[in-house]
Amino acid sequence: MSQAPTNEERLNELLDKQEIAELSYNYMRALDRLDRDLMLSVFHPDSTTDYGFFKGSGPDFVDYAQNALKDHISNQHMIGQTLIELEGDTAFGEVYYQAFHRFLIDDVETDLFVAGRYVDRYERREGTWKFAFRSELVDWVRLEPATGEGTMPGAIWGARGADDLSSQRDRVRTL
Repeated sequence: MSQAPTNEERLNELLDKQEIAELSYNYMRALDRLDRDLMLSVFHPDSTTDYGFFKGSGPDFVDYAQNALKDHISNQHMIGQTLIELEGDTAFGEVYYQAFHRFLIDDVETDLFVAGRYVDRYERREGTWKFAFRSELVDWVRLEPATGEGTMPGAIWGARGADDLSSQRDRVRTL
């Protein structure tokens, strides 16, 4: 008969799961803001990836993704339910996502919606969790001409990098 985990063990498990979940949050933010350094920070240097259309190291995927997204007009990646299972200093995850991409096809603004799941292996090394393996499964895709422009006059629009309000902490402090 096994003993129930102590409160300290339960708290440590919760903290580990939160640190692991934040890897996906930072991964998505790095894609949307085109922040190569942030995206690189979530992968172990010897990590591997398999997206089907790209298979290679985590750092090589960072370069691939940042280059692929740089010409897009905008992107938004969202995380859904996240299941993380711990096994000591290794963990496994299934993370649902939806991604929006706006870009030009033959000079026509086009929206691409992709939804699926990441299947991941995380490893804690020297006290820090990072991706050791990340794969992307696609569950559905939709491509259509862009709509909605001009429907929100006066809205504050998101931007990439330092131009986005989320990157202007000193400004937000004073608003």
